[in-house]
Order: sequence, then structure tokens, then C-alpha cells
Amino acid sequence: MTAAAAPPPVAGTAPARSFRRIGEKWYAGYLFVLPHFLLFLFMVALPFLYNLYIALTDYTFGGDAQFIGLKNFQNLADPSDYHFGIFWNGVWNTVLFVLMSTPLLVIAGLGLAVIVNGKYPGRNLFRAIFFAPWTLGIGVVGLLWWWLLNSQSGLLTLLLANFGVEGVSWLTTNPLAWFSINLATLWWTVGFNTIILLAGLQAIPTDLYEASAIDGANKWQQFRSVTVPSLRPILLLVITLQVIASFNMVGQAQIMTGGGPLNETRTGLLYMYETGFTNGGQFQLGQAAAMGLIVASMMVVVSIINFRVFRSDES
Repeated sequence: MTAAAAPPPVAGTAPARSFRRIGEKWYAGYLFVLPHFLLFLFMVALPFLYNLYIALTDYTFGGDAQFIGLKNFQNLADPSDYHFGIFWNGVWNTVLFVLMSTPLLVIAGLGLAVIVNGKYPGRNLFRAIFFAPWTLGIGVVGLLWWWLLNSQSGLLTLLLANFGVEGVSWLTTNPLAWFSINLATLWWTVGFNTIILLAGLQAIPTDLYEASAIDGANKWQQFRSVTVPSLRPILLLVITLQVIASFNMVGQAQIMTGGGPLNETRTGLLYMYETGFTNGGQFQLGQAAAMGLIVASMMVVVSIINFRVFRSDES
């Protein structure tokens, strides 16, 4: 009795292809991913899960953590609770800083990238000068600009006094306090955006500029019709990173203005820090963890919106 013939292959299907080399084990690729997965697990996933657990308790330093469910989140939604007004005012201050700093830092970074992309002697020196402040810590940056701008003995205050301009409260009145924070942030971080955008500019084919010049386009028309569309994926990255960085603003307000005047520069994360890690906030780590999750959720939503607005088929 003969064995039944194998069924013919179904039309339109192809056998599964394997891209493993001869003798390569199926788990070889996972071994390469494993170090990065472990780093993500211990540095991101586990801290996030632990923060989520803390947010569901009344944990304080030196005390026992009692599970209280969503009580910490309910406090932040209750207008009669002490934390409600200060925290949501801090969230608004955070959003205000994002709206002020993101366009400033992206546009300034793009402008500087165009300038240092030119071919002239010393351009690498200028690139290093713009990037150097980004290597400093926030403690150094905050103290430096506080020393420059404080109304008692600040260097800029003393210089202006020599010209008859006295009593400028750079850090204790608004809008000067926000102006000072944005100025310090611009000096500190614009170099990072400049370097990223400079790399994008250098990746644009010169043929596009030559073709547009033949068609009679001037420099502004080339920038608008060639440079900006070609940089769209890089701009998406820079804007997203800048929004996230601005949402995380703490040190500038903490060191330069102390959150003043009248809490007008106290951000949500600064109040979270004060609630969880200072005696004035009674070390309420559970409440602070809930605040952190709310701000993180806002960052995720804003990032998703940013990707949907600025994405293109190429990016």
C-alpha cells in the first residue's frame, strides 16, 4: 500500500524564511537584547511599579506603609484638600513653562544650527562654546544665574546700578522671574538642540539646494521649502525631548526663585519634591508619588499629541 501524497502547496503562500546563520542558536538574538532589557527592568520598570505601589499607600519616612487605595489621588481632586490648590497651580506653572521654553529653545537651536553649519574658520570652536553649558549640572547653572541676577548683590544688578538702573527684581517679581528662568534654561540647554539639528542639517543632500537655486529660490525660500521639510523627523525628536525636559523643570525654580514670587514659579514636580522629601511637606511620599504619576501621565499624553501633529510618512 503506497503512502498518501503530500498535499500541494496553497497558491500564493511562501515557506517561512529563517534569517539565522548556520549553527546559530534560536536564543542568540535574545542574548544581545538581554543587557538592555535588564537595564530597562531595573532602572525604569521596577521603579515605576514601586512608585505605583507607594502612591496607593500613606507611606512616610520612618512610618509603616498602610494601603489606602486611591486616597492620595482623591486628595488631589478634592478642592477642600490642602494639596489641591498648590499642586494644580504648580501643574499650570509647568504647562506655562513648557509653552514658553519649547518654542524658544527649538527656534534658537535651529537658528544656531544654521549659523554653525556654515563653512568658515573656527566653526568647531563655536559649536563647542554653544554645547559646553549643557555639560554642567543644574546646581552649578542655578547658582551661577542666581549670583548674576539676585537683586542684592548680583553681578548684573551691580552693573546696571552703575548706569542708574537700580532695584531690578529679576528673581522676585513676575514676569522678570519667568524671564530669568527661561534665559538661564536657554543658555544651559540650547546647545543640545543645536547639535541634534546640526546633524540633521548635514544629512540634507546638497542636490536639493542646487536644484532649488537653479529654479530661482533665494535663501529664505530654500530654508522654508527644503531645510524645514527635510528636518521634520529631527524636529519631531527635538520638540518631543524638549517638552519632556521642560515638564521636568525643578532645579531652576528651586535654586533661582525658590518657587516665588507667591508660588508663581513653583512647578508641579517642585511641589512634589517638597511634599515627599522635605520636613515642610512632612515627608508624605505616598502623596508625592501620586503627584508624580499624574505629571508623568500628562507628559505621555502631550508626547502622543506631539507625534500625531508633527509626524510625517518619512518620520
